[in-house]
Amino acid sequence: MVNEFAIRTTGLIKQFDRHVAVNNVDLEIQAGEVYGLIGPNGAGKTTLIRMLAAAEEPTVGEIFINGDRLLRDKSNPTLKRRLGYLPDDYPLYDELTVWDYLDYFARLYKLREPRRTQRLHEVLELIQLGNKRNSLISTLSRGMKQRLSLARTIIHEPIVLLLDEPVSGLDPIARMQFREIVKVLQEAGMTIIISSHVLSDLAELCTSVGIMELGCLVESTSLQQLYQRLSRQQIEISTLGNIDNLLGELKNNPLVDEWEIMPTKDKLRVNFSGNQEDCADLLRSLVNAGVPLTNFHCTQEDLETIFLKLGHKQAS
Repeated sequence: MVNEFAIRTTGLIKQFDRHVAVNNVDLEIQAGEVYGLIGPNGAGKTTLIRMLAAAEEPTVGEIFINGDRLLRDKSNPTLKRRLGYLPDDYPLYDELTVWDYLDYFARLYKLREPRRTQRLHEVLELIQLGNKRNSLISTLSRGMKQRLSLARTIIHEPIVLLLDEPVSGLDPIARMQFREIVKVLQEAGMTIIISSHVLSDLAELCTSVGIMELGCLVESTSLQQLYQRLSRQQIEISTLGNIDNLLGELKNNPLVDEWEIMPTKDKLRVNFSGNQEDCADLLRSLVNAGVPLTNFHCTQEDLETIFLKLGHKQAS
């Protein structure tokens, strides 16, 4: 029997003294997904990931990896070998070279020759540090160090990868390089959970997202369904003519919910409840009405806007 869920939790609770860090989380992630975990600081994301990585024992509840129950004791070492965990503060050994560092972890995972050397070459090529193999870790940039940490996490070819704030503090180029590596790992069939505050990165990478608030998983859905349900369509419209004429035409359209005049005065941002065909109809009606348009651009609210909107709902 094939288990469709790479990760499944039932009634997962983690309590520290009187503080409940993770509160009754039922999580289901299908094999091959990139699942984005988002939420404010203190929402329970790191604690949840640590439990999934067998680095923290649940107070209550169960975790299953590919249908097998995950336990923190020594009863299932083979299952733990299928996990790769990159915490947000993992130390590197600055006095080692890149090659020696990876070789050390490959030996810890009992990779034998010739597979060990082959695997080191593979991950160095993936993280684009082959030319730095003999460099001391202390000489690497922050982005290079983070890619090296990822290489250490995947050296043993895990099937589930757990990444806690992996792009924290990286510049845009380093974040882009990291994203590209994650995409390659997903294409290779790996299931990936990634928590991040950089929601634009998650929107580009993820197939599904989970939103945590105060230890609870308040949303868990595919990114596509989240957009369909909560992302309003917006249209930016610019005109050479009188903005009042444009507004007069927009008020006649029942799918125009509200609008905002932009600082340039000749541009509007419109919230629009129609689909793509309705957008085309609106554009046609404006042109037919003689409104001199210079820009008509349809967009959707992004993941950050949806998250902030959900946060306000939870708070109210």
